[in-house]
Amino acid sequence: MLDKYERSYYFMGMAKGEDTKLIVLEAGLDMASQLGLECVTIGNLAKTTKMSKSGLFAHFQSKENLQIEILNYAAQVFSESVIVPALKIQAGIPRIRALVDNWIDWTAELTGGCIFVSGSADFSDRPGKVKDVLLNQQKQWIDCLRRIAQSAAKAGDFRKDIDDGQFAFDLYSLLLGFHLYYKLLDDSEIRKREETALVRLLDSYQA
Repeated sequence: MLDKYERSYYFMGMAKGEDTKLIVLEAGLDMASQLGLECVTIGNLAKTTKMSKSGLFAHFQSKENLQIEILNYAAQVFSESVIVPALKIQAGIPRIRALVDNWIDWTAELTGGCIFVSGSADFSDRPGKVKDVLLNQQKQWIDCLRRIAQSAAKAGDFRKDIDDGQFAFDLYSLLLGFHLYYKLLDDSEIRKREETALVRLLDSYQA
């Protein structure tokens, strides 16, 4: 999933030999995508990676810590795959389109879809550290959408008086709708429908 540069970036400062942990987190992310974060356990991952349960426990200490580390790992991969490349694109509508395309590619690459979408559903009514991490990650993502809308306004692609919070809501709602249609409903027309909805959304905010 990650090249050598991305692996070293994620584990910068960690002791030699922690690449084993990366392998576990990659497997955990794939499992969480398929089965849901709540189904990821040290025991299940030990079987999947063919490592000892005691060895994995030494790395994570608890199921909760494992889930949190998988979320943090997923957030790093998401940032490197979705956000960072988009920020290199011209501000405004081109950057928004790049962000949407990157998000769709991220979702498509994961076996079961976006871990943050499924995780939010699993932990929405479960107070605790895992939910807190998910909530913080989602707030950061929504703030990213707001800032990209602000940059579009500064670039002249959007009206100056736009409600960036409403734009973040509208765009994220579109992405979540795509996720449902693509992963569950298996709609063959989804890319066409997504493009139509995106054009309408962008038109409604343009200057």
